[in-house]
Amino acid sequence: MKKKASVDPNYCNNTVLRQATRRMGQLYDSIIAPSGLRASQLGLLTHVVSLGEPTMRELAEDMVMDQSALGHTLKPLERSGYLELIVDPQDRRARRIRLTLAGTRKFEDTLVLWKAAQDSFEAAFGAEKAAELRAVLAFLASDDFEQAFKAPTPSESGD
Repeated sequence: MKKKASVDPNYCNNTVLRQATRRMGQLYDSIIAPSGLRASQLGLLTHVVSLGEPTMRELAEDMVMDQSALGHTLKPLERSGYLELIVDPQDRRARRIRLTLAGTRKFEDTLVLWKAAQDSFEAAFGAEKAAELRAVLAFLASDDFEQAFKAPTPSESGD
């Protein structure tokens, strides 16, 4: 006999956020697919454009990723010639990420498709609610929230 879960999975904030993230990724991916990029790859390119030529550490921090996961995400974009890793002139041990000319073109072309996905989301969800959602999600991704979250372990809470 199967053991019934003691917690409703739809009550868990993490579970529902992950489900929503997967669904959003699927929807955005389907719209930007003609570009050959995935939404996550476009997001990475967007961060690189926003930061200029970030170091691996700067980009990982900005994207709330660990550096090894970032490295795996960068590889296909580097192989496609959209990004290149260059030596940081101030610290020869560090690598900076630079968008190539082909990467700039791909980014600009894909933004047209992304805009269609963004418009579809806002039409379905509502522009005002979408702006509120982005603000809430930005807070959840922030260092301030991480500090506030520090949940006590069972031994600290007296259980």
